[in-house]
Amino acid sequence: DVHSHKNKSGVIGSSGPMGKILIRGEPGHDIIETLYPRSGEPIIDKPGKGSFYATDLECILQANNISTLLVCGVTTEVCVHTTVREANDRGFHCIVLGDACASYSDEFHEVALRMIVAQGGIFGSVTTSDDVIAAISS
Repeated sequence: DVHSHKNKSGVIGSSGPMGKILIRGEPGHDIIETLYPRSGEPIIDKPGKGSFYATDLECILQANNISTLLVCGVTTEVCVHTTVREANDRGFHCIVLGDACASYSDEFHEVALRMIVAQGGIFGSVTTSDDVIAAISS
């Protein structure tokens, strides 16, 4: 099997330092208190690396006439990048908050952000959380 490395660790449901990886109810799965959704806000459990794969996110966004997404999270080069690419393929404009994303590698983080804005913003745009807060506040 050319993918035998995936059977060892790091896959959804395998044990990690904060419980089973990406399994609702496990300590590492919960949303931090300051970002917890308000009552009635949808919560998307993503079973893969992108937020659109096998979820109803696209339907929720379309039903609410949302065409621009603010994207942040970990890791920049995997989950964030996959979500941005999936969104772009579906016609959504993505604004990635670079300072609200992270990676285990600073180099991967920086390269992933540069890839998003390459060729005139092929996948979207990148800004800072301060710039988004200022734009929303004005």
